[in-house]
This record gives sequence, C-alpha cells and structure tokens, in this order.
Amino acid sequence: MNNSQVASTLGFDVTEPAEIVLRIAAARPLAETLAVTGDGGRAVEAVELPGRLHYVRAPRGRLTVTYAAEVAVSGTEPAGVTEVERIVALRPSRYCPSDRLAGFAATMFGWAGDHTATVRAITTWVFEHLSYSAGSSGPTTDAADTLLDGRGVCRDYAHLVATLCRALNVPARVVAVYAPGLSPMDFHLVVETALDGRWKVWDATRLAPRQSLIRIADGRDAADTALETTLSGLLTMPELFITAVAGGDLPADDHLSLVELS
Repeated sequence: MNNSQVASTLGFDVTEPAEIVLRIAAARPLAETLAVTGDGGRAVEAVELPGRLHYVRAPRGRLTVTYAAEVAVSGTEPAGVTEVERIVALRPSRYCPSDRLAGFAATMFGWAGDHTATVRAITTWVFEHLSYSAGSSGPTTDAADTLLDGRGVCRDYAHLVATLCRALNVPARVVAVYAPGLSPMDFHLVVETALDGRWKVWDATRLAPRQSLIRIADGRDAADTALETTLSGLLTMPELFITAVAGGDLPADDHLSLVELS
C-alpha cells in the first residue's frame, strides 16, 4: 500500500524582524524536508525543538517556508491515555471554557448514558446545529461565542465539541491534522476524547474521513496547536498552500464509529 504524502507552503511578509514558532511538521513521518528561505532565496535556519516545533528568526522581507513529508498509512500503535493527559484534558482552557457551558451541556446531553454515547450525541448535535462559514470567527472566538453565533470553521467545531465533552467529565483535546479528502484543502482541527483508556478521534464538520487524518500536534485548544506563533516582530501571512494525499483510496466514514489516530 502506498504511503500518504503531505506538503505545505507558508509565505510571510516580515515588516520587522521576527521570532516565530512553526507547528506544521507531521508527528511521525517516514521522511520529511523543511526549508526556510528569505529574500533572494537565502537560507534561514529553522531549529527543531521538542514537540516537533521549529523556531525561526525571520529577517525583514519575504520569508517562505516549505514542508513535505511521507507518512505511513498504517502508523505505529496509538498510545494509551496517561493520567496527566486525562487530567489536562478535563480542565477548562482559553478557547474551551467548559466551566461556563456546564449547565447547557448537562441539560442537552446529560441523558446520553455512557461516555461513548455522550460524545456521539455531542458531535452529532454540533454537526447538525452549526453552519460551516469561512471567515465567521476570529482569533479570539471561543466555544461559548460559537454556540451563541451558530456558525464557524473547523477550529470552532472542535472547540465546541471539546468544551461540551469536558463539561460532562469526558477528557477531550484538539488535534491539528493534515486531512486527505478535505475540500477546500487546509490545515484541519479535530477532537480526541479519552474512552476506555484510548484516544478516539471525532470530526463534527464531517468534511474528511478520520481514518486518513495525519497528526501534527495535539493540545488543550488551538493556542497549543497553532501552525504559527509570533513571539516578537511584525509579519503577515498572505500565502498558505496545503496538500494532503492519502496512500490509497479514501475510506468511507460514518463519523460514529470509534477511530484512533496513530
């Protein structure tokens, strides 16, 4: 069976020299390349940090980041849920204020029964009650805002699912992924919940099959998984191009069965 192929190109206009941290590398690649170039094609160093982060000191001018990786279709055996992960995944966070939505979650989904039934009910409800609308949310939009507005993009769907799960004592975290089959192609954010000691993945947008998703990073919310974080300086990102091609036919996904990411 062929391996999956992913790639991304990020183009920055750097007004003032900047420190940036990139999180675009696949978590477990078989092979990969990462190149950062400035004006005139001059190479710029990217220092890899723990957690598959890459730190770059961006000079003034145009900065281009290109990444490509080959990823096994059948990855390594997924790890179980650790006690620390479970605890962190139950806490409220910046974009997932589960303490503020506890009453709503209990009223709407407290009847669902076991945790698996609860998560299925939450993801189905979010899919049915939110409208996918590009540009409808911003960098400060949290799950409570999304619930009130009734629309959003993948990160908003993921934040709302994770928030409602945590509010009902189901550990949940978000996962940044490359998503073969996604249209239009982009970086994608989904949710993992801890069920019977394993992380199970859910996508309330239902825009790509979960079995083909390729993990980049996981965390409490989008603040932990941002593709680019500016530590200092001033820049914009007018160019973003992503490809993700599955190593074989895209699988059918009912979005209700239990699926794990490697």
